[in-house]
Amino acid sequence: MTYTINRMILGAKIDDVDARARKALADHGFGVLTEIDIKATMKKKLEVEMPGYRILGACNPKLAWQAIGIEPRVGAMLPCNVILREVEGGVEVGAIDPVASMQAIENAELHAVAGQVRDLLAKAVAAV
Repeated sequence: MTYTINRMILGAKIDDVDARARKALADHGFGVLTEIDIKATMKKKLEVEMPGYRILGACNPKLAWQAIGIEPRVGAMLPCNVILREVEGGVEVGAIDPVASMQAIENAELHAVAGQVRDLLAKAVAAV
């Protein structure tokens, strides 16, 4: 089982894909709670260069509330991370597959919510 939902945006720049990803996520009920600029962090902490790489921590409040109500410790697995990474020819967008990440929790009701989140994330990634 793959653990991410991926899409390649050919000929794109990371800043443009970032704006498109945020809009697509918002259009599908997600807000971006956190942002980590991995490229800047690695440069600052390790003095190494790398292609652009960002992690957006996305959350659908309604579904997060539902999941926490079902399994209170699931917050350790939230928010849903979406990565933007510069690769040869463009930018790859990858979102965590919440169904794959929830396999460790034996709770069918939670898995149903994870399926809803996966469907929305897949639509958002496709819309970038």
